Amino acid sequence: MTTPATPTNPAVSLPDGRVVPALGQGTWNIGDDPRRRADEVAALRAGLDAGLTMIDTAEMYGGGRSESLVGEAIAGRRDEVFLVGKVLPGNASRQGTVDACHASLRRLGTDRLDLYLLHWRGRHPLAETVGALEALVAEGAIGGWGVSNFDVDDLHELLSVPGGENVQTNQVLYNLARRGPEFDLLPWAREHGVPLTSYSPVDGGELLGHPVLEQVASDLGVSSAQLALAWVLRLVPDLMVAVKAGTAEHTLENAAALAVDLDDQAFVQLERAFPAPTTAVPLEMR
Repeated sequence: MTTPATPTNPAVSLPDGRVVPALGQGTWNIGDDPRRRADEVAALRAGLDAGLTMIDTAEMYGGGRSESLVGEAIAGRRDEVFLVGKVLPGNASRQGTVDACHASLRRLGTDRLDLYLLHWRGRHPLAETVGALEALVAEGAIGGWGVSNFDVDDLHELLSVPGGENVQTNQVLYNLARRGPEFDLLPWAREHGVPLTSYSPVDGGELLGHPVLEQVASDLGVSSAQLALAWVLRLVPDLMVAVKAGTAEHTLENAAALAVDLDDQAFVQLERAFPAPTTAVPLEMR
């Protein structure tokens, strides 16, 4: 399926031609506390209403509780959503990948994932995992597949296995404070036409409170989180971003980052405080 972007949410094209809105919703640590469930469901639904129709989840998140919550949030609205899931590396054998995908589909209450990612490298050979992912595409259980937390060497190996050229995205930790992917991973992605997806775009909240970020945000009349999101979206327009929110209000604040106007002065101030890498940096994870 193709999920069109809203006028305020730029479109990113996948290698297979499908189009995904650049800013979407993450679900790490969502679904863990039953007392927050209603707010978290409302947050995801508010995001759909605001055009944040890409939702990223994983079997690892809360041991499946995140998927169940997402399933509740998108009930009756499945066709609006570009749904991304992930298989744990320990489950990523030929049969294990298929079984894990079907289990995720049951928890999500749907018959398909739009993208299914290998969460990170594990002990199972990539050829096995890719074979399983290709079989899931043929079956119709997933629309396409990708990877997460892959560095350049991993991607070179991926392309060497049968079917590896069908990778649609690589989801990595990327934000103002963790710009390592700009040195070699982002150029590789552009050369091969495989867009990156950023997770933790505000660094798990650790960016908030940084004095320069706070000052620039104040000058622009926005929050630090909105500024951090806007920076990622503007600097790398061919990037998808998954950001978490626990309430509808928080979701709408994230969506408002799409309207933040970053001028040249703001970019210069942020560049000085968070310089781009000048040498290769090992890929970070969180």
